[in-house]
Amino acid sequence: MTKGHFDLVCRAAKLYDRLIVAVAATSHKEGAIFSAEERMEMIAADVGKAGISNVEVKLLDTLLVDFCRREGAKVVIRGVRVYSDFEYEFQMALTNRRMAPEIETLFMMPSEQLAYVTASTVREIAGYGGDTAPFVTETVQEHIKSHVFQKGRK
Repeated sequence: MTKGHFDLVCRAAKLYDRLIVAVAATSHKEGAIFSAEERMEMIAADVGKAGISNVEVKLLDTLLVDFCRREGAKVVIRGVRVYSDFEYEFQMALTNRRMAPEIETLFMMPSEQLAYVTASTVREIAGYGGDTAPFVTETVQEHIKSHVFQKGRK
């Protein structure tokens, strides 16, 4: 989770009585560093450290609309940083609406100072042993350091 992701979680938690952070069971992104379970643990730790009591972290192991129905969620919040994000998310939102018209999708932008941060950039920096601290939460940074150290990098 980048600081941009966490910014959205914190802001969205203020809008709803209950917020679920859905963590994909599998990552199709190239170079994924952590398992779904590790990502869930880190998000839960960050939410706990921030004292946010209305956030749950759950495994997304099915289609998003089926997950929402199972959890009773009526709104999906998606982060968009740049136009290309919006284009992709817009297509997904329309597809989800076709499958589940009772579920709305809302788009949120991260704070402007975090809008340029991407998980793929963080993975690349981490892969070369660079400092990811400016881009990720303290919990994620600790896990990245541990992971890189275990791989034998300094």
